[in-house]
Amino acid sequence: MKLLAAPNALKGSLSAQRAAEAIAQGARRASSSMDVIELPVADGGDGTLDVLLANLGGEAREVEVHDPLGRTLRARYGLIDCGRTALLDVATASGHARLRDSERDPLRASSYGTGELMRAALASGCERLVIGLGGSATVDGGLGLLAALGIPGLDASGHAVALGGAGLSELTRFDARAISSLTQGRELVCLCDVETRLTGPDGALLYAAQKGADARAEAVLGAGLERLAVALEAQSGVNARALVSGGAAGGIAATLCTLLGARLVPGIDFVLDQARFERKLAGAALVITAEGRLDRQSAFNKGPFGVARRARAAGVPTVVLAGSIADDFELEATPFAAALAIGREALTLDEARTHASSWLSATSEHALRLYLLAREAPRRP
Repeated sequence: MKLLAAPNALKGSLSAQRAAEAIAQGARRASSSMDVIELPVADGGDGTLDVLLANLGGEAREVEVHDPLGRTLRARYGLIDCGRTALLDVATASGHARLRDSERDPLRASSYGTGELMRAALASGCERLVIGLGGSATVDGGLGLLAALGIPGLDASGHAVALGGAGLSELTRFDARAISSLTQGRELVCLCDVETRLTGPDGALLYAAQKGADARAEAVLGAGLERLAVALEAQSGVNARALVSGGAAGGIAATLCTLLGARLVPGIDFVLDQARFERKLAGAALVITAEGRLDRQSAFNKGPFGVARRARAAGVPTVVLAGSIADDFELEATPFAAALAIGREALTLDEARTHASSWLSATSEHALRLYLLAREAPRRP
């Protein structure tokens, strides 16, 4: 029997590759004859660069950039197709993992470091730039990113606004003099990990709380995103509010689409296409995928959701394993056949992270044993 292990990264705990290995180990304990195909996936968020480089080859380059709070760090982007295509993801420089829990504050956090990565990639001479939008620590609408590219956001007096989500409160327009030179002759593709729009309670603001925003900060950010939408529409003539996935990466998607002409695509589908998902799925009886947390946001075309959707279209059931499952997660609204939490006992988050690999492996084993038991049970008339 063939099993496809196709997990996302478990944020702060396991890379997609490590998660795939853990699932495979558990599956082989359940059945030593199991043919397990490991296929780490990503949806534009954490680990997208590594997953794409693993599937497509190429080289990684490292440059010095700034994290969401302005501290220097070394971050990577990738080059494939003999340098014609550059790959990067927002999470590398501007992601959750760059901050301690106590440091998370989307009013201060900036996407400037991602702009620096883009600048380095563009300077390499690439013709196409593919950017994974997901896992960001920011809700700044790309203010920092554009500033790093020489396109500052301006207030009513023509002065540059502050970086971070708080800067959106003063935004009226962008200094667009450098836009044409940046995009001329280049293709820009954004891999979106969600389908949320820019504004509204289910827009970019939906993820503000997990990025550290309290109620006051959410109110400030919500008003700021509305100002961003007005500025983008006035400058580009495009209805930024209507863009599917415009809210990805704290609104970066809408800004790159309207001002730089980026094409927004579902990140998970792009990655699965590059990995030849259907070819590797052929002949499989079951798919096991995974991510750190399942909640109602998981239905916005996150990685495991996309895996299950494509597997179901091929007639193959998918079991999803997660570090935790929220009360608002509704299995019947998803393409998953089953969902299982991997946790075993009440521990702190840091303690749980140390057990993530062994728990994921054990739960994979249990899931497969249940599947095999159901297959072997005599069918009732």
